[in-house]
Amino acid sequence: MYCKLRSIYHKLKFYYSVNWTKTLYFNFKKFPFQTAKKLPVFFYGKVHFQSIQGEIKINGPIKTAMIGFGQQFEIEIRSKGIAQLSLYGKLTFNGYAHMGKDIILYVGENADCEFGYMSCLGSSVKVICTHKLVIGDWSRIGHESQIMDTNFHPMINTLTGEHYPLKGPIYIGSYNAFSNRISIMPNTRTPDFCVVASNSLCNKDYTNFGSNILLGGIPVKLLKNNYSRDWENEKEPLMKYLIVQL
Repeated sequence: MYCKLRSIYHKLKFYYSVNWTKTLYFNFKKFPFQTAKKLPVFFYGKVHFQSIQGEIKINGPIKTAMIGFGQQFEIEIRSKGIAQLSLYGKLTFNGYAHMGKDIILYVGENADCEFGYMSCLGSSVKVICTHKLVIGDWSRIGHESQIMDTNFHPMINTLTGEHYPLKGPIYIGSYNAFSNRISIMPNTRTPDFCVVASNSLCNKDYTNFGSNILLGGIPVKLLKNNYSRDWENEKEPLMKYLIVQL
């Protein structure tokens, strides 16, 4: 009896955590009916839609709640209520994806933002995509990090008059583990099986270092070879914990 009541309690708690107004509105606004009725995108808690006029695409089998925005999976259980979605360009999901609380996701006009299978953003992550951003399969961005493919303001070489590029694509490889408070800036490119230490700054191509590496620093440099998160032992628990079963 206790186990049954506990199960009912957790189900009620989950259903209460879902922002059903935003979830229903978004799905039936952005998807064909046969897709929308499965409710593939769930919003949790307070979230502001600045715009959802852009395009969203899901590659692969459609499952209920396969994409979570504001999902609870970290130590933090309270939200500041500042989550925001601004979708003007194209947003693609290659399967399951999970975003924590208080996420700010901006996809600008003509921009292309892609999330890989089982990719994840921790709480209070800010994503600004004005050009091109690709996050590989199973890659995870730690809380309070920021990903921005633009410098926002034009910069100039005062001696030559040369203007520095305002934007640059970002390609995050598969099986990447970014710790907390990392800045991922234009022209960042990481290899598969890469770990980045907390409070680091990424701003160039690091694929020449090869896979199974630890990067860190401001800006980041190679800290260690033959270093990787233990994905084989962690994948099953992560799927069990993150994938919503209704």
